[in-house]
Amino acid sequence: MALELKMNGATVLVTGGVRGVGAGITRAFLLAGAEVITCARREPDEPVRADGREAEFVPCDVRDEDQVARLVETVTQRHGKLDVVVNNAGGSPFAHASTASPRFHSKVVEVNLLAPLLVSQRANAVMQQQESGGRIVMVSSVSARRPSPGTAAYGAAKAGLDNLTASLAVEWAPKVRVNALGVGMVRTERSEEHYGDEDGVAAVGDTVALGRLAEPDEVGACAVFLASPLASYVSGSTMLVHGGGEKPAFLAASNVNKET
Repeated sequence: MALELKMNGATVLVTGGVRGVGAGITRAFLLAGAEVITCARREPDEPVRADGREAEFVPCDVRDEDQVARLVETVTQRHGKLDVVVNNAGGSPFAHASTASPRFHSKVVEVNLLAPLLVSQRANAVMQQQESGGRIVMVSSVSARRPSPGTAAYGAAKAGLDNLTASLAVEWAPKVRVNALGVGMVRTERSEEHYGDEDGVAAVGDTVALGRLAEPDEVGACAVFLASPLASYVSGSTMLVHGGGEKPAFLAASNVNKET
């Protein structure tokens, strides 16, 4: 086995792959040599580029069954195959569960859980017919495993996504490997919306064991690993990408065992 992260010749679809974490994932696959197709509801101002190469773009709302069918059909017609899907599209604005509408909660669950299932279904139908099968990577969140106040529906949907990952890995084996990334806090162009100004970003980063937020390309490298031959016996897992996790709050609150 060649111990390197190379995806030369692979056809990779990254949903929501035009900004933030998604752009980092797209860049990582481009650097690994893959042909990358991204999708989003709106075309970006500029394509995602890395190492002198750029990703293709196909408009798609991943919540819409007909649009997803056209997306997968377009990719397979252009490239003759679909090797990897990264279900990155998702997210949620801050909203208190006590006052958010049922429609709001429904939309959050739809984009973070049902849309990845829909895209995966379509991709699996193609991958099962390929001699080499395929790989699916879900972008989940640490919010699946800890309280998620202000984004309760999001956390619940990501918990469902982790279970979906494990279930599909069994149902679609051995042709298709399915894994997830349990992503922690990431520094993106929208960090201020979540953490405030630079002082806020730094303070939040200090709550993480590694002392900083992740960079999108670091998440991308982990996605490439799970899709690569290096992870050929990894399926049904959620790989934590959270810098060691957030430090337990009681350590800061207690008045014993403090370093001097």
